[in-house]
Amino acid sequence: MTGQTRTTTLLKVLIGAAWIDGTIQPEERQYLRNLAEQQGLKDDPELKPLLYELVQVKPEQCYQWIEDYLAEESSAAACNNLLEAISGLIYSDGSVEVEEAKLLNRIQAIEATCSTDKPSPKRILASVQKMYRHWLDRIESMA
Repeated sequence: MTGQTRTTTLLKVLIGAAWIDGTIQPEERQYLRNLAEQQGLKDDPELKPLLYELVQVKPEQCYQWIEDYLAEESSAAACNNLLEAISGLIYSDGSVEVEEAKLLNRIQAIEATCSTDKPSPKRILASVQKMYRHWLDRIESMA
């Protein structure tokens, strides 16, 4: 995957992440459009319908793009970069919806399996449980 293709796929993942709760918030929209402009992709024919919300992205498509993105490089660094990029988008509107928390948990689980020393299933489960508890506490505190 070339650098440009990888960046396009990352932007598609982020657009999918913005749709994960069923709607794109104004802050998420601005974040995505700024990122596309910074990367020189605002007029990309593949991304333009997604950026301007002419096409809604279903959660399954978002998860497929994540798999595509990580298929080329599934190192711990690549997983961490993906988690940071998605977190930046999700936090851009100042709230974390349940579906967004689930997405972060899933990426966290993938990240735990990406390292070269292959952590044990117990460590992976503990990591997912910790992140899940953290987000549940956050969601409950917002209610």
